[in-house]
Amino acid sequence: MPNPTRIEINCTTGVESIIELTDAEVAEMEAQAAIAEAKRAEDEAAKAAEEAAKASAQAKLAALGLTAEEIAALSK
Repeated sequence: MPNPTRIEINCTTGVESIIELTDAEVAEMEAQAAIAEAKRAEDEAAKAAEEAAKASAQAKLAALGLTAEEIAALSK
């Protein structure tokens, strides 16, 4: 299977060239995709942890006798 390609355009002449990526460029592209996926997963985990902490805090406030409206007012 051939490598992906890129298009280069010479702005002076307007000539377009379709160039196959080298193995090193493909490897770099795959490495960057893996880094981006790891970052996305990390961000999702952090968001889930934050939401869990918020729910826990709201449950504790409710256990202390605060109403839903009072809890909502504190969350603003």
